[in-house]
Amino acid sequence: MNFSLNDDQRLLKDSLDKFVRQRYGDEHRRATIHQKQSLDPAIWAQFSDLGWLALPFNEADGGLGGSLVDTMIVMEAFGRGLIVEPYVASVVLGGGCLQRARDSRQRELLQALMAGHLQLALAIDEYEQIHDLTEISTQAAAVAGGYQLSGRKCCVYNGDRADQLIVLARTAGEAGSRHGLTAFLVAADAPGVTRMPHRTVDGQRAAEIHFDQVSVGPEQIIGQLHEGHDLVAEVIATGMLAMAAEALGIMHVLLYSTVDYTKTRQQFGVPIASFQALQHRMANMFMAYEQSYSLLLAATLKSQEQHSDAAQAVHALKAQIGISGRLIAQEAIQLHGGMGMTDELAIGHYAKRLLAIDASFGNADAHLQAMLC
Repeated sequence: MNFSLNDDQRLLKDSLDKFVRQRYGDEHRRATIHQKQSLDPAIWAQFSDLGWLALPFNEADGGLGGSLVDTMIVMEAFGRGLIVEPYVASVVLGGGCLQRARDSRQRELLQALMAGHLQLALAIDEYEQIHDLTEISTQAAAVAGGYQLSGRKCCVYNGDRADQLIVLARTAGEAGSRHGLTAFLVAADAPGVTRMPHRTVDGQRAAEIHFDQVSVGPEQIIGQLHEGHDLVAEVIATGMLAMAAEALGIMHVLLYSTVDYTKTRQQFGVPIASFQALQHRMANMFMAYEQSYSLLLAATLKSQEQHSDAAQAVHALKAQIGISGRLIAQEAIQLHGGMGMTDELAIGHYAKRLLAIDASFGNADAHLQAMLC
C-alpha cells in the first residue's frame, strides 16, 4: 500500500489548510451555530468554487473523480477546523446514494449538488432500531401507480434544510431481512412530509421527519426495488470513513493544543509539562491518536482497493475512533483544568463532536461486536 500523497493531493491539503486558517475561525463557527444554521451560504458557495463538492464524484457525472483518500484529506482538514457545514450528510452520504442510482435523471441532480444549489439528507435512523438497517419499520406500501410511504426517521443530519431526502423503507419481506428494503428519493416539501428541526449536542442541525402516506412513484426508486440495503450500507461505510477522518483531525487539535497548554501553564513555579505523570498521560493520548491514524489509512486504502477484509477494517476503525476519541477528549479537558469545562474554550466543542461521531452509525461497542459476527 502507498501511504504517501501525490502532488495533486498535497495541493488539495495545502488549500484546505489555508482555508481553515484564514476563513473558518472559532468565532465564525459560533456565529453560524448561534444563528441556528448548519450552513453558511457563502462558505458553501466557496466549497463549490474550489471543487470540493465535486471531488468525490465520477467524471462521467461531471465530478472530479476523486478517490477515498481525497475525501479523507478533506474531512481531516474539516475536523481540524470543526466545520459544521453538512459535507458528509449532503455530499458523501446523499451524493453517494445518487451516484449509485441506475436512473440517469437522478444522477443528473448531482450537477445541482456540485454547484451548491441542492441539499440532500439520508434518512435511515429510527427510534425502534439501533443502527441496524434490517430492522427499519418505515413502510412503503404498494398502491396504484407507485407506493405510499409511512413512518418516522430520527436525527436526520441536514434534514432541516435538505431539498431532497433519501429514505430507506421496507417494500417487502419481514423485519430482519436485507431483502425488501428500498431507497426512495423524496422531495422534502412533498405532501405528507413533516420536519421537526433540532440542534444536536455538537452544535449541528438535524431533524425528526414524519412521513404520512407520502406518494412516491417507481421513478423515485434509487437502485433496484427491494435491494436498497446493500446500496445504503455501502454509502454508510464511505460515510464512516469520512467521519473517522474528521475525528482524526479533531484528535490532532486536542492532542497538540493540550501539549502546548501544558508548556505554558505553570504550577509550583514550573510548567506542568515537566510533571512525569502528565507526560505519561499525554503519551497515551499520542499513542491513541497514532493507532487511529494507522487504522484510518488501512481502512481507507483497503476500501479503495476493494480488499476482501475492507468491511472488517472499517468496523475496526470505527471502534478505535470511538475508544481513542473518548480518551483524548477526556484527557484534553482534564489537563486544561477548569478552563476545559468552559464554553468559551474550543476544547469542549471538539470533544462534543467526537462524542457525536462515536454515536453515529453505531458506537465503538457496536462495531467491536460486528467484527465478531
